[in-house]
Amino acid sequence: MAPLSRSLSSLVKHTECLWRVGLFRSFIPNHPFRSGWWKRNFKAVSCGGAGVQPLLQQRGAKNCAASVSSSSSDGQDTTERLWSVYSETKRQTEVISTSAVDPDTIFANNEMSLRDIEIYGFDYDYTLAFYSSHLHTLIFDIARDILINNHRYPEELRKYEYIPDFAVRGLHYDVQKALLMKIDAFHYIQLGTVYRGLHPMPDEEVIAMYEGSHVPLEIMSDFYGKSTHGHTMKQFMDIFSLPEMTLLSCVNDFFMRHNIDYEPVHLYKDVKEAIRDVHVKGIMYRAVEADIGKYICYGEQSHAVLKKLSAHGKKMFLITNSPFDFVDRGMSYIVGRDWRDLFDVVIVQADKPSFFNDRRKPFRRVTDKGVLLWDRIHRLEKGEIYKQGNLYEFLRLTGWRGSKVLYFGDHIYSDLADLTLKHGWRTGAIIPELRKEIKIMNTPQYVHMMTWLQALTVLIEQMQVHRDPATQAVVEEWIKEREAMKPQTKDIFNAQFGSLFRTYHNPTYFSRRLSRFADIYMASISCMLNYDLQHTFFPRRTPLQHEAPFWPEQNSSGFGVSSSSSSSSSSSSSPPSPPLTPQDRSRV
Repeated sequence: MAPLSRSLSSLVKHTECLWRVGLFRSFIPNHPFRSGWWKRNFKAVSCGGAGVQPLLQQRGAKNCAASVSSSSSDGQDTTERLWSVYSETKRQTEVISTSAVDPDTIFANNEMSLRDIEIYGFDYDYTLAFYSSHLHTLIFDIARDILINNHRYPEELRKYEYIPDFAVRGLHYDVQKALLMKIDAFHYIQLGTVYRGLHPMPDEEVIAMYEGSHVPLEIMSDFYGKSTHGHTMKQFMDIFSLPEMTLLSCVNDFFMRHNIDYEPVHLYKDVKEAIRDVHVKGIMYRAVEADIGKYICYGEQSHAVLKKLSAHGKKMFLITNSPFDFVDRGMSYIVGRDWRDLFDVVIVQADKPSFFNDRRKPFRRVTDKGVLLWDRIHRLEKGEIYKQGNLYEFLRLTGWRGSKVLYFGDHIYSDLADLTLKHGWRTGAIIPELRKEIKIMNTPQYVHMMTWLQALTVLIEQMQVHRDPATQAVVEEWIKEREAMKPQTKDIFNAQFGSLFRTYHNPTYFSRRLSRFADIYMASISCMLNYDLQHTFFPRRTPLQHEAPFWPEQNSSGFGVSSSSSSSSSSSSSPPSPPLTPQDRSRV
């Protein structure tokens, strides 16, 4: 067998393996484009006329098959044969039937059963209380005005307004270089996502500045994403940081546009202080309390979750960094004036993540009027409000330890990391961005694009070993096409920074931390309404790179489907698959 024929035969086997492990099926589940087609197609290309008849049996493949047959008899060169495979592969990826992902699904990083959970804990902001986009505009405007009024920044900055779709959560900011960027799980910068001000930096300048695209560990952000103790990177991990990133970019943009010489470190500290004042001085809290209906969303759904847990006799507690008056106003709006009756313990101004590590701060009781009492706390009582304290004292007073406790929060570091690593609590991350990203991933445009990108990658991977000029020329064209597709996979989510969860193909640094510190994650706490309290969440077993697939193929419902039955059906006549239910999705 000629080298090219052997390679094409190898590609058949390799692609069968990819189907079984779900490389393509992750994008086009329950679709008849299976290993049978690849066998027939590549036999036709590598063996000439012997494989033509099976290929001819496929609808729409006659032209390709005729070309292959002719090339065999006429001595058609390698280039035409490779492009024949390319064309038919692309045609098959364009005729697909998809199963949509339900955005109300709870996704599992680690196996967890709700039957083992006796106590449920909650953060407040972006966990029980979800805010409208008006809040980010409010934070941006107030912080911008603080820079002008208190830090004497130029009055012309008032012309800048909040840009809702500029930044995404999880980005890193180089404090010394004034660059905002996205970094993947392996500490590599995603080129094309590095911004100085409101404009992207050319890739060549980024590579020259960092002597490549890798960010060394010693200059990455610290454990909590902060730029301290020599770390020059700051990671923005909570949703409240979106206005801060936008304000940093706008001020940088203003100084560069007007050729004003400035020190990036001072600018970062000033913006950080202005954002802190918005929260610490209560400016944001008072504004939200004054028009709470404008800022808080999804109140009924959070209330329904709390009522469900209470009806099943579950213990519940609240630990938040927000002050009591703000929480009381919001929870009264969401649940009603009797909201405290649902919780066994309520702790405000907890100062997370210090709350989880500092053993020195005692609990203090707060009256309904916000007055701090000085009496020593011997037990945490239902209906009372407590301030500060620490987790070690909390554990001693309640006895709520280990995996019987599930705590929900939106901040991967401040809410979840220490609980997972040091105390063995189960953790649930609230990621509101999931809804938008899943909606995009369910579109035919995205499915077609990613399916073809994966198929093209397989072609490149298998044919790159051939060093003859004809093959290399074709592979080079495929590589160029693949590179040209990368920006599209980014822009479909966010034109500047792409998906919260992926760089072009690697998980983001945010995704890496999410998978490590959260047992489960979901778009909102309301997703709990779709599951009974005996449900077990199973992570999908995706094979490691060195593992062979041992389990049967699955359709969208999780049941085995044989290759023969799949390949015999016609893709053009198959009806669209129904959306995956949360229960289906959690087990596949």
